[in-house]
Amino acid sequence: MNSNRALVLTEYGGAHALKLAAVAAPVPGPGQVVVRVHAAGLNALDWKLREGYVRQAFQLQLPAVLGVELAGVVEAVGADVTRLRVCDRVMGPLGGLGAYAELVAVKEANLALVPPSMSMTDAAALPLAAVAAWSSLHLAGPVHAGQRILIHGAAGGLGGFAVQYARQAGAVIYATARSSHVDYVRSLGADHVIAYDRQRFEDEARDIDLVLDYAGGDVVARSWAVLAGHGAIVSAATPDIVASTPAGRRGLWFQNTPATARLQAIADDVVHGRLQSKVAAVVRFDDLPAAIERQRTGATLGKTVVTLVG
Repeated sequence: MNSNRALVLTEYGGAHALKLAAVAAPVPGPGQVVVRVHAAGLNALDWKLREGYVRQAFQLQLPAVLGVELAGVVEAVGADVTRLRVCDRVMGPLGGLGAYAELVAVKEANLALVPPSMSMTDAAALPLAAVAAWSSLHLAGPVHAGQRILIHGAAGGLGGFAVQYARQAGAVIYATARSSHVDYVRSLGADHVIAYDRQRFEDEARDIDLVLDYAGGDVVARSWAVLAGHGAIVSAATPDIVASTPAGRRGLWFQNTPATARLQAIADDVVHGRLQSKVAAVVRFDDLPAAIERQRTGATLGKTVVTLVG
């Protein structure tokens, strides 16, 4: 376990700030396992951390290894590990940073088993988006049939799962997406899909009970106008939402936490076709800095995954 390449953020800035470099191989602490990473999921947080846009919410000590979710094989176990064994196929969020490395130490409690029929690539796409979509959808309270929900960024990893969960609950779903992604979002179960590059969602949606912001930018500021008086906006993309929420309104900032049982159940739903998980692109480790830059400059469809093995 001597060799350990990783994607390291050396300074805040553009694509040049990310370097593939050798870092120390981890040793599992109590309650931890070392995972040989086969694949890891990309997220918008990667480029936001790289640029320094969220440095107040996520304070880093540079240099830092990026990446927040992975799938791989357990290579070593620490003391007090009782559930996982060497050679187990696992997936999960780190609960922090460091997934873009060949070897990563992870808390056993954060990891679920990869179903036997699921590829590592598909498994790496689940830990953050699938669980965060569920948790953010329910953050403001229970979701019920007939509830009017507006989902910004519905074609991305988070948004795609949120549409499906809201459909299962019987909500009336309004969703924004790029025009080229409208059919995909509709296929997930959205009732009203608004092409944001052609339409203003303010002209199409009103009396919304819950807004989910997975897009960032100006959508939170614009969404207050379509929100019902009792409604709430939950944002996973706008860290200052609480500070900028108008008096008498309800704005919530969502930060994901590991939920292993939920992840295991979601993986089972994907394997059995009850949920769709969209892996739109698979990139090699050497191409990871460029792939993160593409996440910044273009609207994403589903998840991008980087492979480190094979």
